[in-house]
Amino acid sequence: MVRLYSLFVLLDLALLVVALIDCLSAEESLIRALPRVPWVFIILLFSPVGAIAWFVAGRPAPAVRLSNGTVWRPGSGFPENERPRQRSMAPDDDPEFLRGLSTSRREDEAMMKTWEADLRRREDELRRKQGGSDTE
Repeated sequence: MVRLYSLFVLLDLALLVVALIDCLSAEESLIRALPRVPWVFIILLFSPVGAIAWFVAGRPAPAVRLSNGTVWRPGSGFPENERPRQRSMAPDDDPEFLRGLSTSRREDEAMMKTWEADLRRREDELRRKQGGSDTE
């Protein structure tokens, strides 16, 4: 029975050492789920469950070679320098948008002037009608 317990202790110790070395040698940006320091504490404090959790949930995912020959790491998405960018600007920085505003503003002012002239004409007609009906 002592041999069995000593075997379990040795397996636990080996698993703990391998998980700790793997965690400390992994690149920080590739570690999943938690930062490195919490993983080290989990591995040390919750042996052997912490070491098994590291291999299942924290260890960096292996790179996958795609059919076109490129290497892709799961969860890497687009690195910031390779992220596709749209060339659009904010509206207040875009000269074409601002030019469009000035032409639409002129159009709006012209429309307002025609509406005001039409309103004045209608008011004058209404006054004439009311003035003519008062004298009758």
